[in-house]
Amino acid sequence: MPVSDSTDHEGVIDRKLVDTEETNEPRNPNDGLPINELFVSLQGEGKLAGIPSVFVRTSGCNLRCWFCDSYHTSWEPTHARLDLEEIVAEIESYDADHVVLTGGEPLLYEASVKLLADLDELGYHTTVETNGTIYRDAPIDLVSISPKLESSTPTPERSPTDVGEWEQRHEADRIDLDSLSRLVEDAAFQLKFVVTGEEDLPEILDVLEALRDATDATVRDEDVLLMPEGATRTRLAETRTRVADLAMTYGFRYTPRLHVDLWNDAPET
Repeated sequence: MPVSDSTDHEGVIDRKLVDTEETNEPRNPNDGLPINELFVSLQGEGKLAGIPSVFVRTSGCNLRCWFCDSYHTSWEPTHARLDLEEIVAEIESYDADHVVLTGGEPLLYEASVKLLADLDELGYHTTVETNGTIYRDAPIDLVSISPKLESSTPTPERSPTDVGEWEQRHEADRIDLDSLSRLVEDAAFQLKFVVTGEEDLPEILDVLEALRDATDATVRDEDVLLMPEGATRTRLAETRTRVADLAMTYGFRYTPRLHVDLWNDAPET
């Protein structure tokens, strides 16, 4: 597959796809992973915000949030396909002990399990960013689950592109209680809800009640993080104060988006 490689002023390699390979189905682990970005930055969200981390961003997603901040992993997926050995070698080239496997939806791919096992053997702390609709039996130090609310569903009125069949598919698939239950039972976790406004809170409370009824794992309010919707500083300025107020009102945690505050919507941050 032809790939264009370029290096920015910080030495970060940016790989972009030149074909349109379908990435929404699991593949043989020996095929490696479709990688949209691989870079080092600060963790911008959640309990580990501020920690230097290597980000491995896979391409391809089974959902289509209208506000997706990694558009080139979902609506218009781009990537280079890399062998796991290549991915690990590039991770090892950075001076960071934490690795974040993100997407897109990285748990689409069986190869993610092998990558996580390899990283575990090498002593890395791993975080997996997932929408919670797919379960994989893999060594994960922190599973960062972002269940998608009704306000994430793409509609012709609020989507950046033609939604096609995705309005129905996303709405039907966005919550999988069985996968959510298995994920919180297997690893340390955080539940990170993207909040667009106060109208999201009743659904968040319903999801938490259903999850607590479905699992023996303890789901504490401090494991629930409210994150303001917004991929730019301008948008965050409109949303973060009211989301912080909601976190205080309901007793949940507020999580910033440090990478947006620091670098706005620049790639590889």
